[in-house]
Amino acid sequence: MGKLVVISFVTLDGVYQAPGGPQEDTRDGFGQGGWSVPYVDEDFGRFVDGVFARVGAFLLGRRTYDIFAGYWPKMTDPADPVAGKLNALPKYVASSTLTDPGWAGTTVIGGDLAEEVTALKERTDGELQVHGSGALARSLFTLGLVDTLHLLTYPVVLGAGRRLFAEGSLPTAFRHTGGHITAAGVSVQSYDVTGSPVYGTYGLPEDA
Repeated sequence: MGKLVVISFVTLDGVYQAPGGPQEDTRDGFGQGGWSVPYVDEDFGRFVDGVFARVGAFLLGRRTYDIFAGYWPKMTDPADPVAGKLNALPKYVASSTLTDPGWAGTTVIGGDLAEEVTALKERTDGELQVHGSGALARSLFTLGLVDTLHLLTYPVVLGAGRRLFAEGSLPTAFRHTGGHITAAGVSVQSYDVTGSPVYGTYGLPEDA
């Protein structure tokens, strides 16, 4: 059974919206898109190459799928480790409105998300990866389907935008499995989901 892995870029205040460009996602009047671009460097490139070396299939939300489908099919260099995998491997889109995807290798899943994603995990050889797709990622966390989170936190605060873990997110505990800071200052951390949080208290020292 494959692992479901979420890869997400967020700001210090938790915003995931439109990391890649000004027009990527302007919902709610968001005008600060492209905030991750100044921090791309060789360290980031090595991380991305490692992620794509482990992928077996992609699971995307409709908005992220449309962004990817408008760009990656035009990248035809077979030596490109990202384009090669995105264009060749199965892509699944969670959508109730997409009916005729034009990107080769795309399957639309529009039924019960828990059932369909569980089945995808069972038949995927390698990681079933979710890139971006913040709303879908939140749903997958709520359903308990996420195994691993790669969280890239960028040294910028925007003060507006859609947040990955918004108010009302399912309380979830993680185990840190590794990470590093890129030369540009991006914190790249990996976590496995362990279940519900454990709570405690800091007691006062007992009297001697």
